[in-house]
Amino acid sequence: MHDLSDIASWLQHHPIYHDSSVHATLPDPTFVTQGETVVSFSTNNYLALANHPRLVAAAKQGLDRYGVGNCESRLLGGDLDVYRELERRLGALKHKSDAVLFVTGYMANIGVLSSIVKAATLARLHGFRAKKRHKYAYYSDEFNHISIREGIQMSGALRYNYRHCDMNHLESLLQAGATDGTTPIIVSDGVFSMEGTIAPLPELVALAERFGALLYIDDAHATGILGANGGGTSEHFNCYSSNIMQMGTLSKALGSIGGFVAVDKEVANVIRLTSSAYGFTCPPPPDQAAALLAALDILEEEPQRRQRLWDNQRYFIEQMQPLGYTIISTATPILPVLIGDAETCQRYAVELRREGVHVDSIQFPAAPVGQARLRFMMNAGHTRAQIDHAVSVMARLVGRGERLAA
Repeated sequence: MHDLSDIASWLQHHPIYHDSSVHATLPDPTFVTQGETVVSFSTNNYLALANHPRLVAAAKQGLDRYGVGNCESRLLGGDLDVYRELERRLGALKHKSDAVLFVTGYMANIGVLSSIVKAATLARLHGFRAKKRHKYAYYSDEFNHISIREGIQMSGALRYNYRHCDMNHLESLLQAGATDGTTPIIVSDGVFSMEGTIAPLPELVALAERFGALLYIDDAHATGILGANGGGTSEHFNCYSSNIMQMGTLSKALGSIGGFVAVDKEVANVIRLTSSAYGFTCPPPPDQAAALLAALDILEEEPQRRQRLWDNQRYFIEQMQPLGYTIISTATPILPVLIGDAETCQRYAVELRREGVHVDSIQFPAAPVGQARLRFMMNAGHTRAQIDHAVSVMARLVGRGERLAA
């Protein structure tokens, strides 16, 4: 017996349940649904590259050359020159000598975090004998992405959560664990997707070097966005270290599909050997790897595209300031507007949608209880008129006099 039918019946009448509308097009940043054109302020397609003609042309060429999919693990005959070139370019973007490509960013986090603490054990299957047995423990920011939490859980290693971006708390946890010979692994998002905050990378690097820790940074929402060349959190702070493993996602600013971790070549070879998420599944379709090479070219050749994104970010903030809303963070293109009450937040999202503006209502468990927010995500393709319209709707909503969270 199972309880899936009971859960399904309960869910039909629960406020969390809703039928997702099916769209005719993808947001770029506008999309068509049920014959209506809607402006998206929730797409991860930050640089509006997903429908760029150069990416489409590169993908078509990839289809003509390779076909529609790779039906083979890269370890068992499915490796291609286009994957190796993409990994080389991604490593260079992150100032690393190599990168390992995964089918999604989610799989990259699960695949690396679940395996690196067991690498010596897994390598024993191939004849490796460790000189010393190491123990590991993860130290994870409390607001890290769920794929990080699941990857750590799958590893079987100890995990300690530190308060969001609280370096004093992290230091105290590292200090408490410094006497038992355990190697710490510090894990943090580079940009936190629900908060819009940026991890304090220089302080994280300093703590990692002090305590002999590895540092794993999930740069999904920073790659292509932060830094003079879109290199992410390290470039933003001009902070590099051999201790940093830099994960990135290819389905956000770069407009395609896939994930990667940029590391030194020696570490990349270990990951390829020991990560089941790399060795026991297919990589992204080769046409998407070809499209991503074109996306990296555009990232280098068109800095004005990233500049438009940041111009739109600043313009939205300026227009919202007189309205009295609290924007949780203004450091990135993720601008969460704090509403507080979950029902009020959901109602605002519905009314925005009626006005042709799509914004995600973020509630518990994605946000703390009492801190529901509308997560506005800015885009290089937004026009000033589209931003003005969204702000005017927000002005009408707050003009009703409802009490919002401070």
